[in-house]
Amino acid sequence: NLSEEKSCVRRHSDRVARTSVTLSDGGDMRYSETEPMLPEGTLSGEEGDDEEKEEEESQRPPTRNMPKESPLAMALQIVVPFLLAGFGTVSAGMVLDIVQHWDAFKYITEIFILVPALLGLKGNLEMTLASRLSTAVNVGKMDSPIEKWNLIIGNLALKQVQATVVGFLAAVAAVVLGWIPEGKFQMSHAVLLCSASVATAFIASMLQGFIMVGVIVGSKKTGINPDNVATPIAASFGDLITLAILAWISQGLYNCLDSHPYASSLVCAFFLSLTPVWMVISSKHPASRTLLYSGWEPVITAMVISSIGGLILDKTVSDPNLAGIVVYTPVINGIGGNLVAIQSSRISTHLHFHSAPGEVPEEAKGCYYPCRTFCGTGANHRSAQVLLLLVLPGHLIFLYTIHLMKSGHTTLTPIFMTVYLAAALLQVFLLLCIADWMVYSMWRSGKDPDSFSIPYLTALGDLLGTALLALSFQFLWYIGDQDSDVGD
Repeated sequence: NLSEEKSCVRRHSDRVARTSVTLSDGGDMRYSETEPMLPEGTLSGEEGDDEEKEEEESQRPPTRNMPKESPLAMALQIVVPFLLAGFGTVSAGMVLDIVQHWDAFKYITEIFILVPALLGLKGNLEMTLASRLSTAVNVGKMDSPIEKWNLIIGNLALKQVQATVVGFLAAVAAVVLGWIPEGKFQMSHAVLLCSASVATAFIASMLQGFIMVGVIVGSKKTGINPDNVATPIAASFGDLITLAILAWISQGLYNCLDSHPYASSLVCAFFLSLTPVWMVISSKHPASRTLLYSGWEPVITAMVISSIGGLILDKTVSDPNLAGIVVYTPVINGIGGNLVAIQSSRISTHLHFHSAPGEVPEEAKGCYYPCRTFCGTGANHRSAQVLLLLVLPGHLIFLYTIHLMKSGHTTLTPIFMTVYLAAALLQVFLLLCIADWMVYSMWRSGKDPDSFSIPYLTALGDLLGTALLALSFQFLWYIGDQDSDVGD
């Protein structure tokens, strides 16, 4: 009859649409990541051979169930990668504490402005990639091998384009922010900053991208929810790898300034020349091609926000009384960014399951208030509570790790620990509230939070963390809780 013919045509058109997305030979320029995550009809890789089942599905689109998690299971899945990420940021802080005395960092202090912006790339790129692929895993978009590798290759190539461009813009921002207050400009230093930034962003992004894909695929095979583990693991090696590469390249290029003055220019030109290659590769998949044109706003805005945090760090480090801040900056920034990225990724996955783009659940409608984030029995409320509870014990572990490793120049007095932990708790509380408001707002406006929210949130984590830490050190100095060896 007529209704059966219409349902057959609709099922056939759905399959054709899914096949075109899977093969990604052409792709519609209007392709949106929020659309293929939950297509009308069966999820990718699923074929309903039973005619009765297909007839029922044509009347009611099936939904894939969200993974059920108890608060304890959630905490256990989060705590291990959270600690790994924390120890990664502790290692990065120790490295930064050492390299701040290298010639390149002493004579080209604008490198400190680069540090939050480049470390923030893990939030701009790696964590965003992890969030997108985690949602794709949970809703079944990576069940098909062809579609899985199209998603992975397209997103990795896109990430290399963004890393190169953002690395270059971060160097420009560092030059401008360093030049405005002092009024001094040296072309050789500016070129060195650009070369070191672009090379660091490119190499670190490629290494972390491979690690991230391995984590996502491994989580899928072992049955672990990648939303809980992918974003922290993305950060566990990110800070250390990025900072080590930045220090090594900066010092190497600084040593070549007199003997090989054109080395910096050649390094910068080489990595920039690879950008068209990655653009061609990323344009092969419709999802990454869409973000190639529309995904620049969050990463560039986040880079600017992180650079302001870098300016605060640069001015704070320049004060010999506050030089002890360096070892703690990657820790507080990294932990805050890791925790809020988990929450953002979880809320985004929940929206992909239960809401159409542009529509938000009833509890998220109306004016925002902080109790909405933490009060209630929903999965996102429980995760916010768990993440906030991890702040104090986590930072205590990392503080004592720094103390036992005899790193930094600050004694762990009770007043110092109290002020530091208060700053860390306030940072994460504010970030979780902002994430709750931001993710729902983006979804309401038709933007995919997996691609847009995490760059803003981790950049705000950098800015809030650096600013609150600087205020804490200033407060401790004024009340007399200070060390005679600070800055030595």
